[in-house]
Amino acid sequence: MGCPRKKPRNLVSSLLLRFLTEVADSFKLPRFVLRTSGIGVFRASAAIPLLREEGYLPIQASRLEDPVPELPPLRVKDLPFAKNFQPQASSSLVQPDESSISWLDKQAPKSVIYVSFGSIAAVKENEFVEIAWGLAYCEHTFLWVIRPGSVHGSKWLESLPSGFLDLLGVSGHIVKWAPQLEVLAHPAVGAFWTHNGWNSTLESICAGVPMICMPCFTDQFVNARYVTHVWKVGVQLENVLERKTIEEVIRRLMEDEEGEEIRNRVEDFKEKAIFSLRRGGSSYATLECLISCISSS
Repeated sequence: MGCPRKKPRNLVSSLLLRFLTEVADSFKLPRFVLRTSGIGVFRASAAIPLLREEGYLPIQASRLEDPVPELPPLRVKDLPFAKNFQPQASSSLVQPDESSISWLDKQAPKSVIYVSFGSIAAVKENEFVEIAWGLAYCEHTFLWVIRPGSVHGSKWLESLPSGFLDLLGVSGHIVKWAPQLEVLAHPAVGAFWTHNGWNSTLESICAGVPMICMPCFTDQFVNARYVTHVWKVGVQLENVLERKTIEEVIRRLMEDEEGEEIRNRVEDFKEKAIFSLRRGGSSYATLECLISCISSS
């Protein structure tokens, strides 16, 4: 997967930043740079010169599993530029389907797997089929967001395997889009199967919901690695997507002792996130610092 004859995103971002800097300077205006990704991705991006010097870049297929000691816990394949970003679908969103909440209201506490891969990521048709049967075989209820265009070559549900829709109403519920913050906060949700975009990652932690990580491109690989190997609040699906592996990963998180430990850990992270927003917390203090800086400039 790649984008031939297109400038790398980091280069485009650098050129844009230089342009904006020159414009701000010409008008003698103060400027602030907002980076919406996590600190792990920022570290990796800032380390590009070092990674080139150490021979990690350009990426070599034979080294994908190698650790990057300079950026623990990342491996070569976790670097945010190991796979080029190639959007396959529109990022415009449909109206959230409020039936998600009424359906969740009928489910047992922490019993539902919420599955959503964000507003841009798309999967191959064969992967989509494996995801469907993996959800069916795990014997846990699920709320699955299937965005129009989220499957390569498919408009919506036509790629679902024969007989799968017969399970709905008993085992699962499919919507085109869901009110994610409300869904994650619902007591019926026991796990979030996510692409690990930074927004979704933060929202899951702040809701105290453990994650099944399936990163698709750029920063998502870094986020997933931190979720699973630093904060230890999720498990990751890697390499080839197969229904049996999907079933095993879901059962690990929803049924095993390991899953209970992850659930307790993410609840602790939730409390820390809530505290950080209160007076005296780190996020509160940082925002106050920003306001003070803007006010004095």
